[in-house]
Amino acid sequence: MIFNTDTAKKTAELLLQINAIKLNPKNPFTWASGWKSPIYCDNRITLSFPPIRNYIRDEFAKHIEKEFGKPDVIAGVATGAIGIGILVAEYLGLPFVYVRPEPKKHGRQNQVEGFLQKGQNVVVIEDLISTGKSSLMAVEALKEAGANVKGMVAIFTYGFDLAQDNFKAANVDLYTLGNYDTLLEEAVAKQYITEAEHETLKEWRKNPSTWGIEV
Repeated sequence: MIFNTDTAKKTAELLLQINAIKLNPKNPFTWASGWKSPIYCDNRITLSFPPIRNYIRDEFAKHIEKEFGKPDVIAGVATGAIGIGILVAEYLGLPFVYVRPEPKKHGRQNQVEGFLQKGQNVVVIEDLISTGKSSLMAVEALKEAGANVKGMVAIFTYGFDLAQDNFKAANVDLYTLGNYDTLLEEAVAKQYITEAEHETLKEWRKNPSTWGIEV
């Protein structure tokens, strides 16, 4: 669920401006999962543009307090959300921790890095939601460490039905600054893509796991 339409439109506009979102229906990208995709989202690029990263920080801070109340700790999902997570925690004057994809194989073997006490209220920050699987693994790691996870916020979501089902099954509230539908509307309006490319991008979202695979 997006926080609101105005924020989603502004977020889409900013991501398109700096090519954080690349749209290439004619020459699709290949994701780590093997999926073929006409879109690739790299929100790490936002950290290199102070006005944009500050906008994301401010919007996250404002909406986190509105939706969840002020938490005790901000958690970032490694590695994509560590940077923006620290900025939000600093802005709110809160402690910060981050969550690895899996525990370290050496030393203290931590999966949650930083100081976290049992029972503390935590809001998790993510940069991108695709299926939601890795994001929810981070939530589970925080819960196992004793945290009370209030919810998750992310910069952008593809809006897959699978992700919505996964978050619902895990009973985790998810809010995002931007989403796929608003992005496409802005991309057409600002002539980043043609109407024909718009149709291709809409078709891909219907069945991304098999799109572009020749039978």
